[in-house]
Amino acid sequence: MQRCIDLALLGGVSVAPNPMVGAVIVCEGKIIGEGYHQKYGEAHAEVNAINAVQDKSLLANSTIYVSLEPCAHSGKTPPCADLLVRCNFKRVVIGCQDPFPEVAGKGIKKIKKANIEVTVGVLEEHCLKLNKRFFTFHRKERPYIILKWAQTADGFIDSVRNETTRKINWISAPETQSLVHQWRSEEQAILVGWKTVEFDNPSLTVREVTGQNPLRVIIDSQLRMPKESKIYSDNGKTLVLNRIKSEIVDNVEFVKLTNLDTENILKALYERNILSVFVEGGSRTIQHFLVDNVWDEARVIVGKSTFKEGIKAPRITAVPTHSFSFSTDKIYQYYR
Repeated sequence: MQRCIDLALLGGVSVAPNPMVGAVIVCEGKIIGEGYHQKYGEAHAEVNAINAVQDKSLLANSTIYVSLEPCAHSGKTPPCADLLVRCNFKRVVIGCQDPFPEVAGKGIKKIKKANIEVTVGVLEEHCLKLNKRFFTFHRKERPYIILKWAQTADGFIDSVRNETTRKINWISAPETQSLVHQWRSEEQAILVGWKTVEFDNPSLTVREVTGQNPLRVIIDSQLRMPKESKIYSDNGKTLVLNRIKSEIVDNVEFVKLTNLDTENILKALYERNILSVFVEGGSRTIQHFLVDNVWDEARVIVGKSTFKEGIKAPRITAVPTHSFSFSTDKIYQYYR
């Protein structure tokens, strides 16, 4: 099952809004096939594992391990539960049940009805953690929210800036900035407020690592962002949530919302099948998510520098789950 999890992680954000799934087929103590869900709309883990088996006659005497309950409905691909029944596996071992309403135990029921031995709940906690984004999306009907900010040793997220002081005030070390790009590559979307775009002019990409650029989501109620902003570039798609208009211009989609509170923002993202959002700033935007109690993780980078005055960092009352040093910084992680 651990091998299933390791394989599943290879799919990463490419499989969203589907879950990450890995599968391993064992016959007489030997792995004869394995696979994982590689890209949304393409073959599922079970299909790839079965296709990897050279001698299909061995399947009837084999056990297939899969990190998530096999699907029981037709979507982009046929039901995997039906495939396992047709292959007449001797045993099916499942990491955890799928909470998605169209599956939710139905895949297990189909397999058991075919008189195939089924075991559920092997490394269950690890399998649930693997797809925490997918489960949160379906259970809470909103994306999985990760808050991230860097603050100085004396508790400031930025200095006070205006039109003449727009240069970025870096707090974290260059090595930590690369780590942040890795974090971005693991999520479907990245969200900031328009002031962050105005003062920092960020690209909001994963240019320092190999990976997929997230959807850039900007909160800009009155469409005040400078037209020359880097988020209008072709490096990725951008969603601008505002109160003015709804239209698509090149790679930018403007979405008009009557209310730009966290509930309506998350509803708009949920409707677009966004499983996870990396909220990077600014301070007020992050604080709204904290005050409204709609977040799942927070990653706080504390640098060695001090500002003595400026914009206070967001206030989080939770106790860090754990912390670690990275380059010259200290990183605190919070989990709900």
